[in-house]
Amino acid sequence: MSTVTTPTRAAGGVGVMPDTPGWARWANDHRKWLFAAPAMAFVAVLIIFPLAWTGYLSLTDAEGSVRAESEFVGFRNYLDVLSDTDRFWPAVARTGTFTLAALLFEVGLGMAIALLLWRPFKGEKWVRLAILMPLVATPVAVGMMWRLIFDPNIGLANQALGWVGIGPQPWLAGQHTALPTTIFIDVWQWTPMVVLILLAGLTSLSDEPQEAALIDGASTWQRFRHVTLPLLMPTVLVAILLRGIDALKTFDILYATKGRGGGSFHEVETLNVYAYGLSFDYNEYGVSSTVLILFFLIIIGSMWALTARRKEAQR
Repeated sequence: MSTVTTPTRAAGGVGVMPDTPGWARWANDHRKWLFAAPAMAFVAVLIIFPLAWTGYLSLTDAEGSVRAESEFVGFRNYLDVLSDTDRFWPAVARTGTFTLAALLFEVGLGMAIALLLWRPFKGEKWVRLAILMPLVATPVAVGMMWRLIFDPNIGLANQALGWVGIGPQPWLAGQHTALPTTIFIDVWQWTPMVVLILLAGLTSLSDEPQEAALIDGASTWQRFRHVTLPLLMPTVLVAILLRGIDALKTFDILYATKGRGGGSFHEVETLNVYAYGLSFDYNEYGVSSTVLILFFLIIIGSMWALTARRKEAQR
């Protein structure tokens, strides 16, 4: 009678012959890590190495040239940057102001537009196409377009104000109006992205809670406040997380509209613009790396706070 050899079952549930070499059994037991290894190596090369190199530069006095010799100075750059009340902390304040204001308007307008597009209506496709048009253009092109529109001398914005009897405004040229104007440009371009996210969340909601609230006599506002918004809150937090991190890192619109230094008085100089100027205008690579590391920590902290808030909303 012939003997049938039954394959042994490995930890992962896949049969392995008893005479399989040891390295093959090890590979089978750790196959999930082996399959993920190329992607992990790719991430390490493209993210971890640049981050580690930036962290190293932040501890040196590197300047002038990337090939110039530098000395290890420890945390001296961090102390200098954190005590800089002329450029660093104002840049932090502008970054926070830009991010919070853009988020407030984008989420508010995005919610209103998504609610309008939630139910089908005649011409719905054309309206959606028109709303999504700002996402087609690149941020630099958008910045240059609005720079021409807000030109204080020949811009269409001041011409339109003149038609209704309002005097010309400095817009991007004004020390106190430049930041609000760039916030408007960011809101104009990226509100459609929030609309897409929230509209996807709305279309996934069940109609039963809405119908039950309608039967109970709830008004439109009551249904939105007590039914729609709580159910949609996880999606809202996703939109805030994605747009918030992106708004924190905004550079192209600011640089395209105001140029180096964020303007003559640094009126729109955020942390990204400040770090770029330190690197490419003044060649202070050590200080610039310090600003970028601190900026990275701010982004990580913001992501952690928003992610924790999202998990609480999902409970």
